[in-house]
Amino acid sequence: MTILRTQNIHKNFGGVKAVDGVSIAFEPGKITGLIGPNGSGKSTLINLLTGMTAFDNGLIYIGEHTRLDHIHPYDLPDFGITRTFQDIRLFEQMPVLDNILIVITSRNVLGALFEKHKKYHLDIAEKVLRQVGLWEKRDCLAHDLSYGQRKLLEIARVLALNEDGGEVLHTILFDEPFAGLFPEMIKIVSETLCLLRSQGKTVVLVEHNMDIIRELSDHVIVLDSGQVIAEGTPAHALSQASVIEAYLGK
Repeated sequence: MTILRTQNIHKNFGGVKAVDGVSIAFEPGKITGLIGPNGSGKSTLINLLTGMTAFDNGLIYIGEHTRLDHIHPYDLPDFGITRTFQDIRLFEQMPVLDNILIVITSRNVLGALFEKHKKYHLDIAEKVLRQVGLWEKRDCLAHDLSYGQRKLLEIARVLALNEDGGEVLHTILFDEPFAGLFPEMIKIVSETLCLLRSQGKTVVLVEHNMDIIRELSDHVIVLDSGQVIAEGTPAHALSQASVIEAYLGK
């Protein structure tokens, strides 16, 4: 069974085929590594899957019954999909704790600010902040965190969504979550992805570090010039001549 798949999806920017007829599928309870050299179409594909960019043609299937020829970011909660970004997106002038509470209370930002937070919500916030090592920073403004801590806070918000009605959230797309992290933070993020997998979630991981891909991925999809050039287990996909050529050249 697949939880999310694409059929012949395309996106052109001017004359550049950023995503060129991609048909791929993601399975529940697995971490799928999405890799490729710079400019291969990885982030564009993530943007298409999450409605940040409209695709030109093709279809997206969610579960067994939902077929879409377009998707919007505001549709994602209904489809059980969330994501992180390369460029971290937080409420910069709000405390760390409030950055968590906003996503698990009212989905309207102003409503969440004035909502009375129940012990249930506060317990979730404490749990996920402790998990990523940020509980002691709960009263700090997000803006004042280090780069690595800000990445951990963004991941903590995903965990909070998972805790708050976790049966609804089933697909999480991580766009380079390890970039710029120190080893101890890499360990926290790795453990988080493995936890989500153990809960049956579908995890899509865009990553450049091949050691991390080999360690964490159950399945790997390799893009180059907007097309799938290989897929399979990490050992199989990364050993293909087309993949070696794409990364290293002829």
